[in-house]
Amino acid sequence: MEYLVTMTTHVPGGTPKSDVDDVIAREAVHSRELAAESRLLRLWRPPLQPGEWRSLGLFAADNDGELERTLASMPLRVWRTDQVTPLAHHPNDPGPGNGHELRPEDAEFLTTFTIKIPADTPNLAVADAEAGEAARTHDLADLGYLERLWVLPGQGHNLGLWRARDGAEMQRIVDSLPLDPWMVTDITPLTPHPSDPAAAAA
Repeated sequence: MEYLVTMTTHVPGGTPKSDVDDVIAREAVHSRELAAESRLLRLWRPPLQPGEWRSLGLFAADNDGELERTLASMPLRVWRTDQVTPLAHHPNDPGPGNGHELRPEDAEFLTTFTIKIPADTPNLAVADAEAGEAARTHDLADLGYLERLWVLPGQGHNLGLWRARDGAEMQRIVDSLPLDPWMVTDITPLTPHPSDPAAAAA
């Protein structure tokens, strides 16, 4: 299974900087170990307010218990709270390692899609839109825009990982999806994390 984990760190006031630096250094080393074991797949920074310390991680584990053991093994856990979101397979997911390397000019984005199809929509119209969505996401994956797609908990909720030049291009990609008229979409820009396994592999 794969999980998206929002990791928020609050260092207690008065903690010596040397202690913080030591934990950060050990966290970086351990993150590389988890990546080598294919337990930590990706790391990003979401948009942050001044003074915030938060990361997003994509983890792999056989079950919730194994994931918790992985998270508990990380040195920053002593100051950190983790919000775990289980991710389920999406039929349009291109899958990991789809052959496109992250280019320096690319930015990455997470999108959450909430699909709300009006009850009076003809079944044929829904089927046509879903077929068009599958074809369009396949094309976007081939072009290197769509990296991953998952199903989130709750009916009609999906999560996508994308790359685009900027937010404007990302919005145009979303607008091109056949299901867009029936979707509420939230786009989160991501910035690189120094311990991201993808950066280490580049």
